[in-house]
Order: sequence, then C-alpha cells, then structure tokens
Amino acid sequence: MKIKGFIKNTFIEYPGKVAAMIFLPNCNFKCSFCFNPELVFDNEKINEINEEDVFDFLEIQKKWIDGLVISGGEPTLQKDLPEFIKKVKKMGLSVRIYTNGTNPEMLSQLIDDKLIDSIAMDIKAPLNEKYESLTNVKNVLDNIKKSISLIMKSDLDYEFRTTVVPTFHSEKDIDEIANSIKGADLLVLQKFLPENALDEKLRSLKTQSDDEMKKLAEIAGKHVKNVIWR
Repeated sequence: MKIKGFIKNTFIEYPGKVAAMIFLPNCNFKCSFCFNPELVFDNEKINEINEEDVFDFLEIQKKWIDGLVISGGEPTLQKDLPEFIKKVKKMGLSVRIYTNGTNPEMLSQLIDDKLIDSIAMDIKAPLNEKYESLTNVKNVLDNIKKSISLIMKSDLDYEFRTTVVPTFHSEKDIDEIANSIKGADLLVLQKFLPENALDEKLRSLKTQSDDEMKKLAEIAGKHVKNVIWR
C-alpha cells in the first residue's frame, strides 16, 4: 500500500488516545481549498514510506501508543486498505480513518469486518448542487448520503467535520449541513487554513474570527448533539 507521510506520535488526531498517523496519496475530490494538495496532485514527488517500516515501528511502540490514524488524500481509494488494517488490528491497536465519504462500499466492509474503531468524515457543503461545485466532482451525493447513514447507524466512535471557508460557506450552508446529519453525535467546524490552499487565490483570504465560529457552532447546535469548533 502506498504511504506518503508518517507521524510517529500525535495527541490530537485521535481524541483521547496517543496514536501514530499515516497519510495515503490521491483523492477523487479536487477542492480548491484543499490543505494537502501535494498528496492529491503532486504525490509522485513525495518519497514513499516503506510499509514494513511502519509496521516495525508499531510493533516496537505498541505498548506506548493506542492506535493508528489513517488519513489522506482519500484512504478508501486504496484496495489494499482492509488487508493493511488487519495487520494493524492484530497488534492490538485501534484504528481511526479519515474519509470524504465517497466510497460507502469500502466503509461498509471496514465497519462490518470490525476493522475500524473510529471514523471522521468530512462534509464539504450542503447536500445539493453546491457539493459538486466545491469538490469539482459530479454524481457524489448518493454516496455521501449512504456514508452518513452507515456511520450514524454504526456503534463506532465518529465525528463529522466541515472546514468553513470564507466566501464559500454561509450561515445557511452550515445550518443545512448540520440538518443533513440531524441527531449526530458530533460535528467539528474547522477554521479554513489559507496558507496551503490548492487555489492560490484563496491564500489571501482571512479566516473566521472566534466570534464568527462560535455563532456558526450555535447554528449547527440546533441539529447536532455536540458541536465544537477549532
């Protein structure tokens, strides 16, 4: 399996746990506000990390870390993902996956086979034509909705996440996003980080103030059990 990034210790990416984290290349979305564009468009220039080196580290450190976070890019694009996770689980480690929700078939397999313990799914926009506009991909809404349903019906730890981009996301958008996951355990609203945005025009945008994020969290809180912003 292709691995393009490896963080040996993180205390924030898997809440409540000490974890290692890997980054897998490629994504089927082409979001202009993507903060990891090198993994999507230019990953051939990034040195590949040997899978065995990751497993060697996990084997040595498994007494001191709780789990592994798998991010991207979009991890579910890699067909070898289930087999990779099986090896991680055999070490007794928990697995958290980040996903854009476009591959509900893979998500269903991972959930049914008890290969993952935690899911963080991005919701890019309201579930309407704006989704295709922001992701530059067509015909994704059915899969997004299927993934939301799968995740909310599972007994796994989960969160939905939305990166709030000035000029892209209005208060109405945030309300509609939260309503589309009505009753969900957790929605995380993230401030847009302009520095590494794929579209250079967005790099000059000023991110939201704390007060603006608090207001958006209050709006979303009408529909979702817990809303945090960061």
